[in-house]
Amino acid sequence: MNSTIKPARPLSLTGSIMKRRGFTLVELLVVIAIIGVLIGLLVPAVQQVRESARRASCLNNLRQIGLATLSFESAHESFPPARLFPKADAVAPYHLGEDQPSWMVRIMPFIDQQSSNQKWDLSKPYKLHDSETISQSIEAYVCSSRRTLGNARSPDTIQEVDVTAPCGCGGVLQIKVVGGATGDYAGNHGDLSPGSVGAPTDYYYGGNGTGVIISSQAIATPSAGSVPRLDWIDRIKHSSIIDGTSNTILAGELHVTQENLNKIPFNGPIFNGQDLAAFARVGGPGVPILGAKNSSPTGVLGFGSWHPATCNFVYADGSTHSVEENIDTVTLGKLCNRADNQPL
Repeated sequence: MNSTIKPARPLSLTGSIMKRRGFTLVELLVVIAIIGVLIGLLVPAVQQVRESARRASCLNNLRQIGLATLSFESAHESFPPARLFPKADAVAPYHLGEDQPSWMVRIMPFIDQQSSNQKWDLSKPYKLHDSETISQSIEAYVCSSRRTLGNARSPDTIQEVDVTAPCGCGGVLQIKVVGGATGDYAGNHGDLSPGSVGAPTDYYYGGNGTGVIISSQAIATPSAGSVPRLDWIDRIKHSSIIDGTSNTILAGELHVTQENLNKIPFNGPIFNGQDLAAFARVGGPGVPILGAKNSSPTGVLGFGSWHPATCNFVYADGSTHSVEENIDTVTLGKLCNRADNQPL
C-alpha cells in the first residue's frame, strides 16, 4: 500500500498563532491594588513582631535588675537605698548625704558590671566623679522602645531657683546640674501616703518612703581615706515587706514623654543621687501609670511606658509582669506600698 507523507507546514511568525498581547491599564491597576493591600496587611504584622521583641527585651532588663537587687539584698541583708538623704530636721550625725551615687550604681556588680562599679566611690558626691564614669550607659538600664544605648545621656543644664534672703529680699539662684547617663527604669519608692507638701514627713526624705527602694539616712563610719565612708540606717529587708514579695513592686519603667527624653528633671542622670525622679518613682492615688504621650503635673513622679497599653515591672520576688496602663490608682498604690496590710 502506497502512502504519501505531506510536508509539515512552516510556522509563520506573522500568523495569528503568535499574536502578542500585553496587560491592560485596568489589569495593572488591579495588580498594584493587590500589592498595596498585601503591604498594608504585612506592615502592622511586622510592627507587632518588633514591638513584641522590644517588650520581651524590656522585661528581660527588669528581670536582670530584679535579680541583681535580690542578690544585693542577700549579700548586704538589706535592699539598696535609692539614695542617701537626710530627714528635713536632721542633726549630726544624721545630717549627711544628698548627692552620692544612686542605687543603680550599688547593684552594678550583680549585673556583670564590676569594672564600671569600681570607678565609683559611694561616699563621694556624684558630680566629683570623672565624666567618663558618670556617662557610662548600661545596656540593662535602657529600653529599646525608647532609645539606643548611645542615646542615653542628659547634658549639663542650668536650673534657676527662686531664693529669699534673711533680709527679705529675693533673687534667682542659678544651679549647674551635671548631666550623665540616663535610663528607663526606676526603683519603687512607695506611694504618696507620707505626703508631698513640703512637710518633714514627705516621702522623699530619708526613711519616709513606703516602697522597697527608698531614700535612706546616712551615717559616717570610720575610714582610712580623706572622705568619710557613708553607710545607711533605714534598711528595708525581705521581712520589711509585710504584704509579701509577690504583691509588692520592686522596680518598673519610669514615665517620660517623648519630648522630655534625656531632659532634666524629667529624665535626668540615673546615677545622680540628688535627682530622685531619675531613678525612683512612686505610684498610687494621684500618681497613675502614664503612656509615652501623656503629660501630667505628677508625671515626673510616677511610672509609665512606651509599650502599648501596658507598663513593665519586676516584683520583689524577682517575677516580671506587664501591668495594664489603666489600672486604678488604689490598686497601684497597694502594689507600691510594702506594708499597708492590703496585699492583692
